[in-house]
Amino acid sequence: MTSRPGLVDLAAERLGGKALLANDEFFAPKENLLQPGRGVFIEGRYTSHGAWMDGWETRRRREPGHDWCIVRLAVQGVIRALTVDTNHFKGNHPEACSLDAAYAARPIALKRLGELEREWIEILPQSPLRGHAENQFEVASDARATHVRLNIYPDGGVARLRVWGEARPDWTRLASGKRLVDLGAARHGGVVLASSDGFFGEPGHLILPGRPVNMGDGWETRRRRGPGHDWAVLRLGVRGVIESVEVDTTHFKGNFPESCSLEGCDAGGTACREPPPEGTEWWQVLPRTTLKAHTRHGFRPAERRPATHVRFNIYPDGGVARLRLLGRPAGLG
Repeated sequence: MTSRPGLVDLAAERLGGKALLANDEFFAPKENLLQPGRGVFIEGRYTSHGAWMDGWETRRRREPGHDWCIVRLAVQGVIRALTVDTNHFKGNHPEACSLDAAYAARPIALKRLGELEREWIEILPQSPLRGHAENQFEVASDARATHVRLNIYPDGGVARLRVWGEARPDWTRLASGKRLVDLGAARHGGVVLASSDGFFGEPGHLILPGRPVNMGDGWETRRRRGPGHDWAVLRLGVRGVIESVEVDTTHFKGNFPESCSLEGCDAGGTACREPPPEGTEWWQVLPRTTLKAHTRHGFRPAERRPATHVRFNIYPDGGVARLRLLGRPAGLG
């Protein structure tokens, strides 16, 4: 699945997104829409309803109208782009789609989803879809959303839905407790802006919630054959002071980095989706430190200053499952 640098999939099931309600899911369930990957096809596999499909698929419509599915985003945010992936849906993909968004200040129970009816705004007008393809769309709206409604015309199957955006969590609430908060977590607004390499595993995996399920669930670079080292630049979800760092190499045994380091900078004026510009002052959060295989490492920062971005360096290459940057927001109130 093609990712969007500087943006996070607000609807991802891994982050807590959920397909709540669909008017029809006869051939394949709505929950598949938010799963990782692009979906697979298994020749000759059938269910009692027909061919098994790794996506959301409705029955053939015989009356006017269109089909739809409502998704609760994992975290509220501003939607910037969409991917409507019809992978493996060739003669049964929808002709077109549109997307509506809504904002709910409080959680809404499934039986009360009707309350959103007056809140929906169209952020993607009806647009043509290609079968067996990643259909990419840009979104111009600046509206904050907690829910989206995918409309397909008139019926058919969609493998995956990606709602790319900027997470805007309630940091006043997140910072109200006594515990440290992961300032870099994807569901807290953290995002990977750039990296040297991600051949075997995307750097965005570093900031996913939960423990890694396998080696493919982390950031892994190709084997470096020349000088230098690999790195990833992250924007924190909020400007804050890092008080504890966790570097998790779980599942990486013969391919973990020899060592790592972490730098921070305070670049509050930088564009949201751009790395800090040349000439930005970086300071040492964690000096170059030896790593072990298949281990959760805990470190204390060498220097504690407010930061907006970090640069995570691994030497010379290899794989890291998770990076946790525990701390407190700076200057919220």
